[in-house]
Amino acid sequence: MSEHAPEIRIDQLSGLRALLAPGRAERPDAFAPAAAVSSPDAAETCPFCEGREDRTPPEVWAERPGGGEPDTPGWSQRSVPNLYPALSGEIADLPRSGPRESGLSSAADPLSSSSRSSAPQLFGSAPALGAHEVIVNTPAHHTRLIELGEAGIAAALAAWRRRVAAHAELASYVHLIVNEGPLAGASLEHSHAQLYALPFVPVAVARQRERFTAYHERTMGGHLLEDLIVEEVRRRERLVGVDSEAVLFCPWASGSPFAMRLVPRSREPRFEADDRGAAMLTTAFRALEGVFGVTPQLNLWVRTAPRGSEEFHWYLDLVPRLTVRAGFELGTGVDINVYPPERAAADLRAALDLPGQGPGSRDG
Repeated sequence: MSEHAPEIRIDQLSGLRALLAPGRAERPDAFAPAAAVSSPDAAETCPFCEGREDRTPPEVWAERPGGGEPDTPGWSQRSVPNLYPALSGEIADLPRSGPRESGLSSAADPLSSSSRSSAPQLFGSAPALGAHEVIVNTPAHHTRLIELGEAGIAAALAAWRRRVAAHAELASYVHLIVNEGPLAGASLEHSHAQLYALPFVPVAVARQRERFTAYHERTMGGHLLEDLIVEEVRRRERLVGVDSEAVLFCPWASGSPFAMRLVPRSREPRFEADDRGAAMLTTAFRALEGVFGVTPQLNLWVRTAPRGSEEFHWYLDLVPRLTVRAGFELGTGVDINVYPPERAAADLRAALDLPGQGPGSRDG
C-alpha cells in the first residue's frame, strides 16, 4: 500500500472505524484554523466575570479560598445551573427500583416491548431528569484554558472533579465537556466547562465499558487502555508527550486532524478520584499553539467510568475544530481524517522541541 493510499483503522476502545485519507492534506498549514475573536464589549457584559454573580442562576458550588457568602465575589471557580438546560428536575427523582438504563438498552426503546401479541409502542419516551451545570474556570475574563497557565488549569480540573463527584453516586453517567470558540459550540467566550449528570449511560460509553471488560476477561487480568499506552510509548509513532503522571498521544484511529488523547499512566477508573493530568493538558495546548501559531477552537471531553463500573480507565480527548463533518461522516458515522495521527504527532512534538524516535517522525 502506498504512503498516501486511504486506510481503514479501528479504534481500540470503541471498535468504530475511521478512514484515513492522507493524500488530501500534506501540511498543517492546509487547515488555517480560525481563532476565536473576542467581542470588544464581551468582557464588559460577561455574566461569568467576578462581580456579576447576580447575572447567573444561584450557584450550586464555589471554591472560595477566603470564605464568603454564595453569589458574591471572592471565588476562584464557580458552578451554576445552565440557564438553558438539556436536563431538568433531579436524578434523585428517578425510581429506585425497576429496570435501569444499561446504555445498550432502554425501557423507553420502542422495540423493547414490541411483539406479535401486543400493539407496538413506537413513540416511547422518558423524563430527561438530571443536572446540567456550567463550571466557570476563572473569575477573570479569559477565553481559553491555555491563558490560565498550568496552575490555573490544575485548579479548573480540581473544580471539574469536585462537581463530577457530587453527581457520581446518583447519575448513571457524568459527562464533562469544554467548548472553546463558536465553531466548537461555545455561546459565551469566558472559559467554562459544562457538566451533564445523565440518567442513562450513552451508547458510546456503554460500548467502551463492554470492550474494557471483555479485554480484561480475555487477557486474564489485563487492562485495555493501560496496555495501549504502554505500546504507544514503546512505538513512539503517535506519542506527543509523557511525564510522571500521564501520556499524551494522537489516537491510532483519530477521526479528525490533530486529535489528542490524555491518559493517566496507571489505571484509575474514575476521573473524580484522580488528581493527574494538568501538566500534560497544558502541554497539549502548547503543542497546538506551536503548530498553528494560536490555539485552534476546540472541543474537550472527559471519559470516566459509568456508575458501578470498575474495569475502566478514565481519559480526556481534545479535538481541534480544523475540518467540517459533511454528508459522508454524518450519514455513516464514519469519520474521514485527512491528516494521519503519526504525522500530526510528529508536528506536535516538533512544536514542543521534542525529538521523535519512531517511523512517524520527520526528524528521527
